[in-house]
Amino acid sequence: MIRTALSGTILEITLDNPPVNALGASVRAGLSEAVARAASDDAVTAIILTGAGKLFSAGADISEFGKPLADPQLPDVLDAIETCPKPVIAAINGTALGGGLELALACHYRIALEEAKLGLPEVTLGILPGAGGTQRLPRLVGLDEALRMIVSGSPIAAAKAAGIGLVDHMVADYAELLPAARELAASGLPARPTRLREVSGEAGSADAFVAANPRLFKGLHAPAACVEAVKAAAALPFAEGMAVERRLFLDLVAGDQSRALRHAFFAERSAGRIEDLPKDTPLREIGRVGIIGAGTMGGGIAMNFLSAGIPVTMVETNGEALERGTGVIRRNYEASAAKGRLTSEQVETAMDRLSPTLDFEALAQCDLVIEAVYENMDVKKEVFARLDKVARPGAILASNTSYLDVDEIAASTSRPQDVVGLHFFSPANVMKLVEVVRGAKTAPDVIATAMALGRRIGKVPVVAGVCYGFIGNRMLIPRQDNALALILEGASPDQVDRVHTDFGMPMGPFQMTDLAGVDIGWHRDPARIENLKDALCAQGRWGQKTGAGFYDYDEQRKRTNSPVVTALIEEFREREGIVPREIADEEIVVRTLYTMVNEGAKILEERIAQRASDIDVVWLHGYGWPRWTGGPMFWAGETGLARIVEALNRHADRLPADFTVSPLLRDLARRGEGFA
Repeated sequence: MIRTALSGTILEITLDNPPVNALGASVRAGLSEAVARAASDDAVTAIILTGAGKLFSAGADISEFGKPLADPQLPDVLDAIETCPKPVIAAINGTALGGGLELALACHYRIALEEAKLGLPEVTLGILPGAGGTQRLPRLVGLDEALRMIVSGSPIAAAKAAGIGLVDHMVADYAELLPAARELAASGLPARPTRLREVSGEAGSADAFVAANPRLFKGLHAPAACVEAVKAAAALPFAEGMAVERRLFLDLVAGDQSRALRHAFFAERSAGRIEDLPKDTPLREIGRVGIIGAGTMGGGIAMNFLSAGIPVTMVETNGEALERGTGVIRRNYEASAAKGRLTSEQVETAMDRLSPTLDFEALAQCDLVIEAVYENMDVKKEVFARLDKVARPGAILASNTSYLDVDEIAASTSRPQDVVGLHFFSPANVMKLVEVVRGAKTAPDVIATAMALGRRIGKVPVVAGVCYGFIGNRMLIPRQDNALALILEGASPDQVDRVHTDFGMPMGPFQMTDLAGVDIGWHRDPARIENLKDALCAQGRWGQKTGAGFYDYDEQRKRTNSPVVTALIEEFREREGIVPREIADEEIVVRTLYTMVNEGAKILEERIAQRASDIDVVWLHGYGWPRWTGGPMFWAGETGLARIVEALNRHADRLPADFTVSPLLRDLARRGEGFA
């Protein structure tokens, strides 16, 4: 766990706790002991602290989360390092995050490899740096930079760290790191405790930072606590500031939001484990990917692979569509370059990996082909039957269907074992989620390859079974159906949406429909008006793309309530004989959110999802469910399943005639348990 070696009079301590050099109990104990020995050994004049492998340290040992920590505690270890009478130099050989960066902050000097990343991401777990990070970082980089790093949780590059004073020296090559640290250690520089430095910056700038960054704070407890702790660093002596940090840390750890955010953290890691798939399942090699369809979805999917360095063959049926799709991909990349996220060279490198073509036979060169055509079963079966004749043996054939039966699609080929669903979410080049839909005959190595490939392109893949809508969209159906019913019964689209945005969703059901397109799934017959959505579509109110949907939109797509929609709702109420009534926000929560939880329980009963936390991951990354609630199933457990069942029963007469409460939900509620 800890390796020590004497280089002349310099003791070199190496954190060696793969895979991330986590600061678990044995590492803390070994580190404490090594520093104490060096401090009392007259033969040692300085200490160098570094990490084994490509990481300095990623911080806490996640296996210790939520458990009482064994002594020595990290703050005590860091105090011992900082107060060591001999200079301690951190040789940051790679990523230093959380407690790993706090460890470096407690050292007297910091030398970093140019490719290293440094950050304090604790806020993403609903906590703050609890081992002196909020007190030491401001003393090194000033109030403003410390607030930016701690409240955002985003890591910075070594070059940035050097520019703001976090790193004293930077080296370009790993071979130079330890020699540079040894040279500094031998130079006779004294110990330099960080705690003795003054915090630069005006205390009032913290309030200005909060005012300028409302999105970082909305609905969240941890960012505000981070600001309070950093302000304490500027206003109080170090020991008193540490006491403030500790109090805030313990309050956050015990809070609902941190518990939910930690659940989300572990849920994402659990989602990668497939229960009946051996860890050593071999993967198929993916050297080139084919995309059928150059529309919005096909182009977005292609960008994921191009950005990951994987060549793409993109096939369309006509030249105009192909040229348009290629142009959209280029414009998307150039927009990223204009914002400084890419260089012009990176844009051209990505575009050079794209091979647009009208030749379907070109897909024979691909190891994976993803169909991204119109959401129609007959069309998809025709595409797969044709693909079956072209694709090479062993190629993976994937459908981007959002609802349809993957087994029926696979049956149109002679190789159903090679067929899988890869449901990307729009915009596919941005959204993190991919539902990996496992058909009845999908081969184990196909599933394993799809999951690994999803991670390779920066996605969060989740396995789903075959049913209409899989996990995410299946749960969306009761929400959308009840939202429509609620506005006929007396609610307004704005009220329903407000309940969801107040809850923490980025948008409500009707805002989402307008963004995605009211006409999705429309039968395209203006004379056939069976519901409110048909009426909107018949009038060309297809959402934001036409400037009108459930809302009216101006040139900047700013929405306003629509008198046209209000009149249509009144017309449908009269047609159905509905007398509008006042609807409380609580009923909207029950009928749109509790019904989703109920559907999630049915998904678990049917084994469409492996575990409740997988459902949470789908909704966190595919639909913007507020992360600080942990996801719909975790939130339901915190709310109380008995409360949810009681509310569903109470509103049963307002729910669809075929609605039933999940037996699993009833059973867990009766036993006082949650989905975990």
